[in-house]
Amino acid sequence: MVVKHLPPTVKQLLTLRNPGLPKTPPFTKLYPVLRSTFEDAQIRKATTGWLTLTTCTLLTANLPASVGQLYQFATRDDPNDAATRRGVADSIHKAALMRESALKSCIFVGVPRTILSLAGLNSVLEDDVKAGLRKEPSVKRVPTAQTVDEILTRGRTLWQTIYTPHDEKLYNKLGDYHPDFIEFIIQAYGGVLAPQPGGASEQGNLSRAMGSVVGTACLRAETHVGPQLISHVFGLLKARDVEGLSKEDYWLSSDEGTEWVIRTIDKILDIVQPEGTESEQVHAKL
Repeated sequence: MVVKHLPPTVKQLLTLRNPGLPKTPPFTKLYPVLRSTFEDAQIRKATTGWLTLTTCTLLTANLPASVGQLYQFATRDDPNDAATRRGVADSIHKAALMRESALKSCIFVGVPRTILSLAGLNSVLEDDVKAGLRKEPSVKRVPTAQTVDEILTRGRTLWQTIYTPHDEKLYNKLGDYHPDFIEFIIQAYGGVLAPQPGGASEQGNLSRAMGSVVGTACLRAETHVGPQLISHVFGLLKARDVEGLSKEDYWLSSDEGTEWVIRTIDKILDIVQPEGTESEQVHAKL
């Protein structure tokens, strides 16, 4: 028997407990904090880190429309005027960085918010930008007989660089919680969170330091996950020891840069998710 409609009572139940999105802040409220934090990032030559952390902060706050507005801000001289968009190559590059930041976010905040924010981004992408973004899955991420060992090696290596000297102890602890859990994490680290082989030649590829910026932004915005946030802040600080760092990566993983990452996330959160505000959604009653 094919089920075509929800039973009325089930449908009504699903309207309870805030099933909808949080209220999106008006762009007039979002714009000043985007402008001020971006200009600060320009001074520090950390604009890729800014785009990454802002994408992840808005995604974790579950504001898909704001993710779309971020893209328009990042690619136009006037976010409200499509005619002021800068070059198509620049727009493709920034869309790819945002798309990759969102993908990595699913490890920290789950698939549903990632889907919603990717949809919010996709809804505002211009046709020429969509045409320029990669369409096929990366062969380096899809586990096959030829790639699975490489994926697992990347995952274990990233695990070690983030959690050393506690990597083995933590690996065993999570394995005790569920023997498959830690293996799932290693696969996710290798397939999603780790930088992909190819460096800058891979569209939207994020460095080891940027991956830790993703984790820091998501976990800071998620709240109530202090131990995990601390672990990934340490991961960002430890990224300074990775070979081949760009100047931006090295600064972001410095003490000063890591502090800047956290403070910038907080500035955005203070606008989009002010502490103590109550949900403005309508609560339906049976």
